[in-house]
Amino acid sequence: MFELIIITVAALLPIVNPFSTAPLFLAITEGYDQNTRNEQALRGVLYMIGILTTFLVAGSLIMNFFGISLPGVRIAGGILIGRVAFRMLYPPDMVDLTPDEKRESRKKDDISFFPLAMPSLSGPGSIAVTISLATLSTNWWQYLAIFLGILGIAGIVLLTLRLAGQLHGLLGVNGTHAMTKIMGFLMFCIAIQFIVNGITDPELLQLFRSGLSQDA
Repeated sequence: MFELIIITVAALLPIVNPFSTAPLFLAITEGYDQNTRNEQALRGVLYMIGILTTFLVAGSLIMNFFGISLPGVRIAGGILIGRVAFRMLYPPDMVDLTPDEKRESRKKDDISFFPLAMPSLSGPGSIAVTISLATLSTNWWQYLAIFLGILGIAGIVLLTLRLAGQLHGLLGVNGTHAMTKIMGFLMFCIAIQFIVNGITDPELLQLFRSGLSQDA
C-alpha cells in the first residue's frame, strides 16, 4: 500500500507540477490580498482533490457514458486555457470608462475552479494518470492508497501556492505585471500544445479513419 502511495505521488507530481503553477497562480490573483489568495489556493486544492477522486472512482464510466475521448478533453482544455491567456496578454481597455466601471473591472472572478483546479492542477494529463492507476487497481485498499497519494500531492500544492504570496512582495507591482504578461504568453503556448496533442492523438486519428471508412 505504501509503495502504491509513492507511485501515485511520483506519477502525478511532474504533471501537476505545483512549482510551475505557483507563478501562474501569482499572476491570475494579482490584486488579491494574502487572505483571499490563501482562500483561493485552498479552494483550488479541494476542487483538485474532488476532480481526481471522481475520475479515480468513476472516470472510465463518465467518459464512456458521455462518449468523451481524452483527445476531446485536451482540445477543450486548450481552448479554455487560451481564452484566459489572451485576457492576461490583452486586459480589457480601461480608457473612457467611468469610475464605477473601472472599480467593477478590477474585481476578480473566483479562479479557484477555473483555471486553477481545472485545467492547471487537474487537467487532462492528471486525469489520464488517475484513470490509468484506477484501471490497475483490483482491491479497495489500492483505491485508498491512490486517494492517499492524491492527498499527498494536494498538501504539496497547497504549501507551494501559499508561499507564492511571498514572491509577490518581492516582485512588487511592476514585477507582477511583467510576470502576468510572461505567464500569459506561456499559457497561450501551453493551450496550443494541448490542442495539438489532442488533434494528433492516435485515438482521435483512429476515430477519423473509422468515420472515413464507414462513409466509403
